[in-house]
Amino acid sequence: MVMDVRDRTANLAIFAAAAVVWLLVGLVLTTRDPVTDPGAGVVGAVLIGLAVALTMIPLMWLTVFGRHRQIAYRGDWARAIRRASWVGIVVAVLIVLRLQGLLELPIALFMIALAVIAEATLSADR
Repeated sequence: MVMDVRDRTANLAIFAAAAVVWLLVGLVLTTRDPVTDPGAGVVGAVLIGLAVALTMIPLMWLTVFGRHRQIAYRGDWARAIRRASWVGIVVAVLIVLRLQGLLELPIALFMIALAVIAEATLSADR
C-alpha cells in the first residue's frame, strides 16, 4: 500500500509550517530577553509549544501509519493532532513555569502523567 498524495501533502505542509514557527522561535529567542521583558517569555513559550506540536503531528501520524502496516484509518489525523496538542501544551506550560521559577520535578511529572491519562481516556476504544 502506498501513502495517498493527500496524506503526503498534509505531512509536508505541516512540516513546512513547523519550520516557519521554529524560525519565529529563533527570532524571539535571539532578539528578546525574558528577564527584562516578561511578555517575551510567554510569547517564546507559546511559540515553542506550537512548534513542538506542529513538528509532532506528522511524526505521530507516520508512526501510527507504519504500525498499521501502511494503512491510514479514519481518525488517525485527528488522533495525531490531539496527541501533538497535548505535547505542545505541556511543553508551553512547563516553560512558563520554569520562567516563573515554579517548576519542580513533581509538578512536571504530574503534568505529564495528567496528559498521558487524559489521552489514554480519549483514545480508549468504545
